[in-house]
Amino acid sequence: MRAVVQRVTEAFVEVEGEVVGRIGLGLLVLLGVGQRDTREDAHYLARKIVHLRVFPDAEGKMNLSLKDVGGEVLLVSQFTLYADTRKGHRPSFLQAAPPDLGKRLYEEAIEAFLAQGVHVETGVYGAHMRVHLVNDGPVTLLLDSEDRLKPR
Repeated sequence: MRAVVQRVTEAFVEVEGEVVGRIGLGLLVLLGVGQRDTREDAHYLARKIVHLRVFPDAEGKMNLSLKDVGGEVLLVSQFTLYADTRKGHRPSFLQAAPPDLGKRLYEEAIEAFLAQGVHVETGVYGAHMRVHLVNDGPVTLLLDSEDRLKPR
């Protein structure tokens, strides 16, 4: 499972011109699900994201987590995070999960954030969405659940 995590002062997502999810201070998470991903990947990334120390403390150092600042999550599905661009100019998405698995694990990630006491807003799985955000910093991180299996 892959995530692009952006610290935001506000973000919202629209589907067909209607706002379907909106947050203030928090993290916009673009989430891609791969073919080999499992429930454990969703829970790992949710825990990791909730506890990332990416918000400034009183001295301006990135030392506070989402929970420390009472932030929210806007979770948006994005299968294109599994694009393979090594050959030619058209991305291949063969590594992305099929829609049924992708949706199931996206919903599992939502539940994993909620279980940690974090307010979650979402996009609409599989829909064409417009994401609006004010990236704070900017702070943008790339996470991959496979990293937990690699030696340091």
